[in-house]
Amino acid sequence: MASTADIRNGLCIKFNHDIYKIVEFLHVKPGKGPAFVRTKLKSLTSGKVLDNTFSAGHKIDVVRVETHTFQFLYAEGSDFHFMNAETFEQITLNKDILDAPDLLKEGTNVMVQINTETDLPLSVDMPASIVLEVTYAEPGIKGNTATNATKPATVETGASVNVPLFINEGDKIKIDTATGKYMERV
Repeated sequence: MASTADIRNGLCIKFNHDIYKIVEFLHVKPGKGPAFVRTKLKSLTSGKVLDNTFSAGHKIDVVRVETHTFQFLYAEGSDFHFMNAETFEQITLNKDILDAPDLLKEGTNVMVQINTETDLPLSVDMPASIVLEVTYAEPGIKGNTATNATKPATVETGASVNVPLFINEGDKIKIDTATGKYMERV
């Protein structure tokens, strides 16, 4: 058992008969009244996100997890196949467990958190950013640059990303996997 002082981003806990991952947290110590911790929790089974407030010193049940590096092999419908980089063992995960499945390129390394009690995968952590090639982008219209105008572009994985007007087909761009937004041209 742990307390609210041990809360950190990425920690997996048992809460309401489910396993949740802490996405955000904030320790709040108001001038009047007891301190508390405001958290945003994501269910690892259903993907639902909920906000919860724990009082200071509240006991939480931590789930022991191991993190392993897996390589994304291929997608087959809603199933995504991964291979452990150390043991070469393959696992299949559903699309719902992934944060940004449309940005996954074959050969990308991801970190998979596995519950040590049941040996089941809990969550997949993508790299912070990924470089993908633009396969389709409409030409930018000259004179349409009074503000930071964007246009939709399709990348090699099939995802659609809003990019600046100067991006053309064949350019490689860096995309933030947490937000799915364009970062820079590579």
